[in-house]
Amino acid sequence: MTVAIPQHIELAYEYPVIFTRQVFDAANPVLAEILARAGDGPHKVGVVVDDGLAAADPGLLSRITDYAAARADRVALVEAPLLVAGGERAKSDFSVVEAVWELTHRARLCRQSFVLAIGGGAVLDAAGFGAATAHRGVRLIRMPSTVLAQNDAGVGVKNGINFFGRKNYLGSFAPPFAVVNDHALLATLPPREARAGLAEAVKVALVRDALFFQRLEELAPRLAVLDDEALLEADIRCAEAHLQHIAGGGDPFELGSARPLDFGHWAAHALEEATAGELRHGEAVAVGLALDTLYSCRLGLLGPAEAEAVLALLDRLGLAVWHPALERLDMAGAIEAFREHLGGRLHLCLLAGIGRRLEVHEVDMARMDEARSILAGRTRPARARTSEHPRE
Repeated sequence: MTVAIPQHIELAYEYPVIFTRQVFDAANPVLAEILARAGDGPHKVGVVVDDGLAAADPGLLSRITDYAAARADRVALVEAPLLVAGGERAKSDFSVVEAVWELTHRARLCRQSFVLAIGGGAVLDAAGFGAATAHRGVRLIRMPSTVLAQNDAGVGVKNGINFFGRKNYLGSFAPPFAVVNDHALLATLPPREARAGLAEAVKVALVRDALFFQRLEELAPRLAVLDDEALLEADIRCAEAHLQHIAGGGDPFELGSARPLDFGHWAAHALEEATAGELRHGEAVAVGLALDTLYSCRLGLLGPAEAEAVLALLDRLGLAVWHPALERLDMAGAIEAFREHLGGRLHLCLLAGIGRRLEVHEVDMARMDEARSILAGRTRPARARTSEHPRE
């Protein structure tokens, strides 16, 4: 006998993504209001901070503790903020994940408590994985401190760490309780890190929003010098576009294989792995965008003038479109690894115009190699100039 009991479960997730400045100023109500959404306080909060951010902003830890003291009706800080490894170190092993587990155990944080993770995307990914797996899910508030995290990595529902030499091999989908983008935190960023985050803004404009692409072209002179207000505008619009896709794209937890927001990412992930993280994620994405843009052009999907506009914008933003690792990259192997990452049939996002995408399910490797060769030939003089004027 066979018995089937059908189930249909619908869950509504709601979390705010807030842009503000000086969130730990006692007069700023944002964090206290977020905690108030969970009911009467005070609420137990364990704070995890990127050690690179703490070193760049020596007053941050005292501002956190002072804020908690001033807002004691809402915030019950369980212990001094915990410093964890920043950058790709955060995702290279279980150290940050275990630090979050130990914090939740030591401070007796429960599912009604909070982990506040402050730092770059790698710290948020690792700390988020720790919070999602402690008690099957401690509430997480993300506070991204990089451009890339504020406009992309920190606003979505994914977290994880690298394993078996593969990027994001371990992880989970766990929506945060809230995301707080304190734009003032970006003042601590080295120019290289701030600029790298702009690649995701270009990407989302290319696949979703031609008007946003035009606006990035208009803002390019100001973005190139990291003008604060231009950077804020680009960050907000990029975050909005990512959130619109997550909420309205029909597959927030990526149960299918299509990944329209992964345009350029098959090569980017492979380049990050090939350079052992020396190439920043945003820098790798810029190279991936350039490669897939030229491939779209070689297939006749994208006009030469449009392809040139993409490469020109990346160049004007100070984002290199070539790295020597691309020359050595086993592209067929990287595409197969990307297919495995998707968990099924290959879905590769290409451009049918600026702001218009389409999905393909196979790759003409000869044309892809042509795109790589064109990119290499185009960028060799630029590489020589770049060596005279390092970006940091």
